Amino acid sequence: MQKDSVRLGLRKNFLIALGANLPSEAGTPLQTLQAALAALAREGYRIEKVSRFYATPCFPAGFGPNYCNACAMVSGPADPASMLAALHRVEAQFGRERERRWGSRTLDLDLLAAGELVMPDEATQTQWREIAQEKQTAMTPPELILPHPRLQDRAFVLVPLCEIAANWRHPILRLTAQELCDALPEEAHAEVVPM
Repeated sequence: MQKDSVRLGLRKNFLIALGANLPSEAGTPLQTLQAALAALAREGYRIEKVSRFYATPCFPAGFGPNYCNACAMVSGPADPASMLAALHRVEAQFGRERERRWGSRTLDLDLLAAGELVMPDEATQTQWREIAQEKQTAMTPPELILPHPRLQDRAFVLVPLCEIAANWRHPILRLTAQELCDALPEEAHAEVVPM
């Protein structure tokens, strides 16, 4: 079905998170995120909305310099695998090396959601969403998981996401982005500072 939608030229809105905490050939982390959005547009995706840019502490704490984070809504071919491949191509253009999970990086582009699509299925998404935090740094899903299994835990994602898609509803948790954000501790919100 997804391959047919690509063949027929159907388009879908995707929510993505952007982050960087090391300079790239484009400049500072902020300049890198701006350049990455332009590169994604050259990949054929239309940038529909972009949040403000935020300074946020490195996650987990102590793993490197502070980050610049944002979220964007982009539209493009309705196949999430194609969207993920485009995100990885853009990351590579800015020197992203996938050597260590949650390490410092020149660019991190995460596919957060494709509407209310659940991939690969509800049981697998729930398994990865509920994985213990101590296992998160060592384990990586072998396939694309949508919605992103950690988005409900991260103020650095939810605060900017609420600027562009506050009413997006998590298809399993049945809560909006705004409700997920409001459920986070106040100290988590305080760490996400507009630039």
